[in-house]
Parts: sequence; structure tokens; C-alpha cells
Amino acid sequence: MKKLLLLLLCGVVATQTSADNTPAKDAIGKVTVDHSDLTGIGAETGVMRRDPSDVIKVGDLYYVWYSKGKISPGYDATVWYATSTDGHHWTEKGQSLAKGPAGRWDAGSVFTPNILVAEGRYWLFYTGTSQPYTKPFNPDSKIGLAASDSPDGPWERVSPDPILTNSDNPAEFDSHLIDDACLIVRDDKYWMYYKGRQLGKSPAQTQMGLAIADQPQGPYIRHEANPVIPGNHEVLVWPQGEGVAAMIGTTGPKEITNTIQYATDGIHFSKTHDLVRGPWAGGAYRPEAFTQSGKGTLPEWGVEIGRAKNHLPFIKRFDCNVAP
Repeated sequence: MKKLLLLLLCGVVATQTSADNTPAKDAIGKVTVDHSDLTGIGAETGVMRRDPSDVIKVGDLYYVWYSKGKISPGYDATVWYATSTDGHHWTEKGQSLAKGPAGRWDAGSVFTPNILVAEGRYWLFYTGTSQPYTKPFNPDSKIGLAASDSPDGPWERVSPDPILTNSDNPAEFDSHLIDDACLIVRDDKYWMYYKGRQLGKSPAQTQMGLAIADQPQGPYIRHEANPVIPGNHEVLVWPQGEGVAAMIGTTGPKEITNTIQYATDGIHFSKTHDLVRGPWAGGAYRPEAFTQSGKGTLPEWGVEIGRAKNHLPFIKRFDCNVAP
């Protein structure tokens, strides 16, 4: 009975999926998201916490990584982490990754982290910029990687160089900047979804791309079908049955915004659900993200950026509910 109730509240409703959790072609469902405060990494005077990673569980503890600083944007931040036993009450543990040395590509800020668990190690992906934050600011973001034998660190950069840089071709969707890595394991390879912006385009014209590697540290090769989703400012994907699903926020063409999209091949996405009050820059608890089990479903919960009057950004919780 408890399992059935959980599926009805937070999973994918049976009439909207096939037996292997693949969304039925003709079903358009609705996912409504609830938002609640957290303790430990919530609103705090003078402290910015934002851009949370996806959540993993190690033993009895949930782990999350995030940008932390003293200004609202992530362009003057370092990467910190927190743990929890229940996903509601968190304990901030400390800094995971500092800015790079002066003159490096990541000397200005390290932010928007995400996590991969593979080959017995933990892989911390992050975005970096080279210059100190000033107004006006023209970000030059790229994606880097650090690794550790423990989720508590210490973390060591796998290379002094980024693992994925913006395209050299000004006509490409990611020729200005790249950001916001989100990892799954699929076909015994490492699939990194990310967002990119083309030179001369605005943040509202951000799109999603895909790069694939044979090993966690790369090299990551861009997919020839890029951009795989023609919009979305926050990257949140997960294995859905044998395919891949993505949660789309408020950025992009109106036919995809505020929806959940699904692709059997992980590349050609189409709408399966409308999304109501979706998370802002959410990171989800995705227990099947790295297992290749074919049993992945809609995430039940996650964390996101919270906003409140007279406060810098902070971390909140979100919970998913599927309408029958």
C-alpha cells in the first residue's frame, strides 16, 4: 500500500507510462511542484547559496553541493557542500573547491557544481570564470572537473584545463559560454547535458547540449545533434525507464517551457507532462542516475534556489506530485 501511494504522489502514474516506465506516446500528464524551507542552508543574512547540485545518498546521508558567496550572482563564489539524514535538515560541512590560481580559467569563480559517482570515485563538475566580478560583466564560463575518493573530499582537479570549453565556431549555440553540467550513465558511457549560449544572444536564448565520454574525466565529445533542446536555462535530466527525461523551466520556446520532455534515445525530446510551479535551478535526488538499471522515474524531490525579500539567494526543497 505504501509503495502504491508513493507512486501516485511522486512517481509516474501508470496510465501515463508503459510497464518499463517509458511515457506513453499519447499521454500528457501534469506535474505540480511544492516548495518548502530547509534548515542549515536556507536564508541567512549576508550569505548567498545557490545553484545546488543533484543530490546523492552515501550510506545514511544525503549530499548536496552548491555555490556560496556574498553577492547574488554566482560569479564570485566557491563550491561548498552539506549533508542531511532526511532531506529537510541540513548541516553545512565546508568548502569543497576553491577558486583557481590567478591567471587560470577558473580564477574568478567556481560555481554551479554537479556530481557523478562512477568507477569507485566521486567526480565534481563545476563552472568556472576567469575574471573578477564587476558590473557590467561578460562571463567566459567553461566546465571543469575535480575528483575524490570520498564525498567529503579532499577534491583534486583532474586537469589544469577545463574539460569542456565554449565552441570556436561563432555560429554554434554554445560559442559564448557553457554552464550547468548534469550527468547520467547510459550505454556504458558518461552523458553530460549542459546549457550554452551563442555569441550575440541573450540569456533568454540559452539552449541545452549534450557531450559524451568513455570515461568520467573525458574527453567529452559534443553530440552532432546539438542543441538537443532548444531552450532551458536550468539543466535537470534523469534516466526515465530506458530513455531520458528533462525538466524545462521558463526559458525557451513556449511549446517547451514549463514541461517535462522525454527522449527514448536521450536526444530527440518531446513533451510528456505540463509542469506547474517548477523549481528554480533545481537539483534532484536521482537514485538511478548512474546505475543503468532501466528503472528510473520522475524524481520525487530535490533542492533549488530560494528567493525572499531582503535576502540573498538560498537553498530550498521541492517535491513533485503527479496528477492522475
